[in-house]
Amino acid sequence: QVQLVESGGGSVQAGGSLRLSCAASGYTDTSSCMGWFRQAPGKEREGVARIYLRSGTRLYADSVKGRFTIARDNANNTLWLQMNSLRPEDTAICYCAAALQICTEASRITSWGQGTQVTVSS
Repeated sequence: QVQLVESGGGSVQAGGSLRLSCAASGYTDTSSCMGWFRQAPGKEREGVARIYLRSGTRLYADSVKGRFTIARDNANNTLWLQMNSLRPEDTAICYCAAALQICTEASRITSWGQGTQVTVSS
């Protein structure tokens, strides 16, 4: 199993920024894609951003497009999510994720981080 350890969550005012990091072990050997999901109270866990490790292609949910950036540091096996222009509706628990093939659906994720709380106040 891929091991994922997250950090970087916290509280921020609307319009502010946060950067999440995810330290991964062994993901290059087993995973084809990695990404970030989030789950707000009373809502389903949804995909936020993903990166396909072979091609480097990065894709985003419409709700965060233009505000969030996903990137990978190959040397340190670290996945990043830079979040700018944060809004109160971005408040959620955020999870790092890895999958063998499919990163678009939570049910297809094979490895999860522990989750980190992101709170955006107005």
